[in-house]
Amino acid sequence: MSEEITWFDERLHPHIRQSFKIGEILFRQKTDFQDLMVFEVPGLGRVLSLDGVVQTTEADEAIYHEMLAHVPILAHGSAKSVCIIGGGDGGMLEEVLKHKSVEQAVMVELDPAVVELSKKYLPDISRGCFDDPRAELVFADAAAYMAERGTCFDVIISDSTDPIGPGEVLFRADHYGNCKKRLTPGGVLVTQNGVPFLQPDELTTSAKRLARHFSDVTFYLAAVPTYYGGPMAFGWASDDDSLKSVSEEILAERFAAADIGTDYYTPPVHRGAFALPPRIGRLFGRKSGPGVRAPDP
Repeated sequence: MSEEITWFDERLHPHIRQSFKIGEILFRQKTDFQDLMVFEVPGLGRVLSLDGVVQTTEADEAIYHEMLAHVPILAHGSAKSVCIIGGGDGGMLEEVLKHKSVEQAVMVELDPAVVELSKKYLPDISRGCFDDPRAELVFADAAAYMAERGTCFDVIISDSTDPIGPGEVLFRADHYGNCKKRLTPGGVLVTQNGVPFLQPDELTTSAKRLARHFSDVTFYLAAVPTYYGGPMAFGWASDDDSLKSVSEEILAERFAAADIGTDYYTPPVHRGAFALPPRIGRLFGRKSGPGVRAPDP
């Protein structure tokens, strides 16, 4: 392989780029929706990129997937139905289905090719979750799916790409409103909200749009090495303001009862993730307390 094609340059941010040393390109295909690529990187294992942006790596996918799945499910305490928006690599579905209490997990993915690609080239991320009888795959535009009347869920997880291209619609206020309508009373919506240090506007805008529909809006953090720029923010939206403040003791009881293995998530990590630095809190109008409704847009 020549030097010109041995590096993958990610240019998600206009003034910063990061490069990944390619060991081997395993697959590349342009589908009706996006440019898919799977390649190997020393130290990171297999990497999935969409439209030139890295989505996940075998080395650190557990951090992202565990924190978006276990935080809302264990905070809720009795989630039986979960909807995953996106998540074609299967990592989120795999974490959700670790909870034996979950009876139904619906994954709404735009591009069937992502799922097929992941089954073949990223089996250590999905770990057979697509064959679980509790899993239901829906190939559709997630925004349109959520706008329909249908099953309501205890937890909705938005495992979306960044708000560019096909993923842009999943950050709109009307989409958040439709998610609210598809939640059971006391349910919670969590979202991927980028890296605040480099994407502050994404967090601020999401907070304002979520606050149009939910009485309790905040964010929590996790450091995912692959996503350059510091801790990643996850949006939290519910009408039950007690869920984000469940004690570490109760979380520990629920975690023990769930009897699941994790690489990153623990009840203390869960509680600590909601402790936001002032710099991030100011992005959505937070003044005090574990979560304050963002100002009206």
